[in-house]
Amino acid sequence: MTSDFRRFWAADSVSQAGAAVTLVALPLVAIGLLKATPFETGLLVMFEYLAFLVIGLPAGAWVDRVSSRPVLLASVLARAALVGSIPVAYWLDVLALPQLYGVAFCVSVCTVFFDVAYQSHLPHLVDDAQLVAANVRLEATRSIAQIGGPGAGGALVSALTAPVAIVVDALGFLAAALLLSGVSRTTRNAGRPRLGREIAEGLRFVFGDPLLRAITMTAAISNLCGTIGASMLLVLLNRELGLSPFLCGLVFTAEAVGGLVGSLLTVRIAAWLGQGPAMCLSVVLSGVLWLLALPMYQADWRFAVAVALQALGWVVFMTFKINSVAIRQQMCPKPLLGRMTASVRFVVWGVMPVGALLGGVLGQQAGVREAMWVGVVGELLAVLPLLLSPVRSLRASPGAGLRA
Repeated sequence: MTSDFRRFWAADSVSQAGAAVTLVALPLVAIGLLKATPFETGLLVMFEYLAFLVIGLPAGAWVDRVSSRPVLLASVLARAALVGSIPVAYWLDVLALPQLYGVAFCVSVCTVFFDVAYQSHLPHLVDDAQLVAANVRLEATRSIAQIGGPGAGGALVSALTAPVAIVVDALGFLAAALLLSGVSRTTRNAGRPRLGREIAEGLRFVFGDPLLRAITMTAAISNLCGTIGASMLLVLLNRELGLSPFLCGLVFTAEAVGGLVGSLLTVRIAAWLGQGPAMCLSVVLSGVLWLLALPMYQADWRFAVAVALQALGWVVFMTFKINSVAIRQQMCPKPLLGRMTASVRFVVWGVMPVGALLGGVLGQQAGVREAMWVGVVGELLAVLPLLLSPVRSLRASPGAGLRA
């Protein structure tokens, strides 16, 4: 791996560590300090993903026109400023839910541009044969960074306050910007046709291929249903079960541990079962494990069982997640990477604000746990697009090329 990739790798890991702290701290600001209802908490999660639905497609076409490194740098610096505004407002005693919604949406805009540029830039840093290995390294170190983040975030919230914990996130983004500034390689595609035509090209590429279409639809169903439950998780843990911020953070730490273990096993599992069967089994088993975890979330010994099942779900799910990204990158021509990534994100992440809104409505009207049941049962349906496509018989090992 090149030195540029190593800097890129480190920058992503550092920013993920800071974001992992906010994963716990930001909802706890809303739930604990501002007394947000389940519906208001669902709205906060909705704003965290709304930009993928609103600007995801034009962002991809635009990133394909410009050098990607400045986009990455601007995104992390803007996120540092936005997240840093929360503790400032708290110390000035002017923090309110509308600011949290505004920060969440603006951060999601930055995340859209960062993620599109990030996935578009990676294939220029490594050879095609190294893409799966590079993605495995990125996912593994993200998980390592996220292992300590939520637990540290919960501990910081308990010991200090949630706004103080969010300062760590801002510092993480600043450190990521410093590392990205040392990545010398950059890409630029000039003389592009009209924006509308570029957006259409990206959509046609993703939905015109049966493999990419099935992978994208499975990820979209999983994200839609998963966000219904995830939007209510901290409401259940912190408000209804009365668990401490530290214990709330341990749930996310366990997920990160599971993601780390799963990322390290992905290549072996796919080589053993074949890429397609491994991805199908990954989606089914993760859904079953999360289904078993939900009733075990109680304020007693069963909480430990729920956390373990939640972590095992992520161990299993990483096989689908990593292989789906690698397949997209291997199949896509480099000049189309930004538009392909944006088209996928538009669908896969664009459904998440819808899921968060549904979770908030269901949590407010039917109950928090009932909303989570809807989400976890729905995740079991995510495997259907894979089973009804050529993915189910895809036998290639990661990095060895694709053949059905």
